[in-house]
Amino acid sequence: VQICIFTVNPLFVNFILCFCFIVLILSLFYYVRTALLAGERSNGASAAEDDVFGLDGQVEHKLAFLRNHVPRETSLVLIGHSIGCYIILEMMKRNPEQKVLKALLLFPTIERMAQSPQGKVMTPVLCHMRYVVYLPLFLLSLLPDRLKVGLIRLIFNLCGLFPRAANAMYLGGQEMKKVLKRDDTTIGKHLDKLIFYYGATDHWCPLQYYHEIKQDFPLGDFRLCENGFRHAFVLDAGREVAEMVFEWIREDLRSRVPGDQNASFSASAGRL
Repeated sequence: VQICIFTVNPLFVNFILCFCFIVLILSLFYYVRTALLAGERSNGASAAEDDVFGLDGQVEHKLAFLRNHVPRETSLVLIGHSIGCYIILEMMKRNPEQKVLKALLLFPTIERMAQSPQGKVMTPVLCHMRYVVYLPLFLLSLLPDRLKVGLIRLIFNLCGLFPRAANAMYLGGQEMKKVLKRDDTTIGKHLDKLIFYYGATDHWCPLQYYHEIKQDFPLGDFRLCENGFRHAFVLDAGREVAEMVFEWIREDLRSRVPGDQNASFSASAGRL
């Protein structure tokens, strides 16, 4: 079994890696691999992958990651957060032959993002204000070469903040424009493999979305947060959510592995 984690904003890589690392430690018995939204492209990238920071490019990038690094016969547990949930559903739609045992969708932004309370605030910023981030790069190009080199070194020392911010805003703008209607066809086809976890006070996917999808799919596994976790849980509750996710995975996989391995896994988890 291989666990792949699809996360959200590349600006929060350090927090995301912390969450992934905790899941990795807790899942010592299984082989775990993490995959972040932004990463290197594989050879032979398609047109979508050429736009690797766009939403469609991110979906193709993750499919390429699995093709190139995960044997086809490997069973998968997919974990998505925010727009990572949309990406997982798109992956399952585009490549239905993937051996997905379970997909855990945390705080899923899979519909009407621009119409959500937070989307109404952020859509103008993400779709238009991102060009403000490009302004310093344009001004930089007008400077003398010697000064330009020094400033470029300074920018790189600041971890490439401007390019990363521009890329994150570009992706966010595409999310507002493309994440519109819920993909009920894909959800219905894979309903038994999906666990949805909605926040009680999530302004990106409000309670209305939770109640509607639960009503439309009465046999689905839809869970509502009772722990006060916010949408950006990686900032202050990464360990708590990682432990919760680990328990979900363990409960599901315990019924799929032989008894001796099951006992070994439980013993290892108990010592953590």
